[in-house]
Amino acid sequence: MKKLEWKTCLKIGSVIFVLFLLIHYWSNISGIIGTVISAATPIFIGLVMAYIINILMSFYERHYFPKSTQKTVLKSRRPVCLTGAILSIIGIVALVIVLIAPQLTSCIKLLVAELPGAIELAINKLKEMNILSDDLFNSLSAIDWKSKIGDIVKTLTTGLGSVMDVAVSAVTSVFSGVSNAVIGFIFALYLLLDKNRLSGQVKRVSDRYIPHRFAEKIAHVLSVVNDCFHRFIVGQCTEAVILGTLCMVGMLILRLPYAPMIGALIAFTALIPIVGAFIGAGVGAFLIFMESPIKAVIFLVFIVVLQQIEGNLIYPKVVGSSIGLPGIWVLAAVTVGGGVLGIGGMMIGVPAAAVVYRLIKENLNSSEEKIKNVQAV
Repeated sequence: MKKLEWKTCLKIGSVIFVLFLLIHYWSNISGIIGTVISAATPIFIGLVMAYIINILMSFYERHYFPKSTQKTVLKSRRPVCLTGAILSIIGIVALVIVLIAPQLTSCIKLLVAELPGAIELAINKLKEMNILSDDLFNSLSAIDWKSKIGDIVKTLTTGLGSVMDVAVSAVTSVFSGVSNAVIGFIFALYLLLDKNRLSGQVKRVSDRYIPHRFAEKIAHVLSVVNDCFHRFIVGQCTEAVILGTLCMVGMLILRLPYAPMIGALIAFTALIPIVGAFIGAGVGAFLIFMESPIKAVIFLVFIVVLQQIEGNLIYPKVVGSSIGLPGIWVLAAVTVGGGVLGIGGMMIGVPAAAVVYRLIKENLNSSEEKIKNVQAV
């Protein structure tokens, strides 16, 4: 029997001691970890911003005088393309706000004006169907719904603002979020302007301190992660633009109200895989219903047809084939991601599942190849 060397015993003892410290002082350690993560929030935000901006920036760099060798062009390529990417994103966000905000405001005003009459009509219908008792019907009929809704709106807009604790908390939260976003944006700019030098530095560090074989595996995993997320973001944005444009054009042809707003809303919510377009369709149908129930029914029929076209033709071609994830796993990723992290989890879950699916598939294929080679020998 081979005796244990003192170095091995020292390593085992060190691991056991570290595990004991982690378990015994976990409350303090978790607090320290939480503090570090909270302090590093701007950096995480900057990394996400840099990754998203870099997708558009890389596209511009590939088309900004790609064959030119002039020093002026080479020096200006990165700042010009970075500026163009940022301005493009700002323009897209501004366009969505311009399309949605004015009509959404008018819809809310219409909702507040029409809701009392709709409630009274619903109460009368329930009474005709003998669902409400006479006492309950008389109690509900005696309520001035217009004034009640006005009081609710007034409370939501002004009443909560009078509470000092809520106001201070809201201001603090907004200021913290804005400051984190600003710091993250500045960090993203530094990353993007020096991305070549940073990647070279990371490679030098990995070559020096990480074993070559292990470093290759890490690089491959990161390459798969980048490819899946890049393909998903590009495909999802392309699919959202196509779906929103088709929705707006179809509504204009059918002469349905709020076509630009609902088209932009459908495009925005379509960024959430599978369920996003249904959320936008539900909100759009409700807004149209407040103006005309018949047009709302027409809209629902139209959106169902559009969803079939999108689900069978657009999504599989634009997104599904690009990430290489079967439909059943897309649905599972959306469900699990939404349950864990909400809407953000729905958007992250699909590319994350695609990464795991591709890595497992590659591992299984390589194992099968090794078995075949052994059998052939």
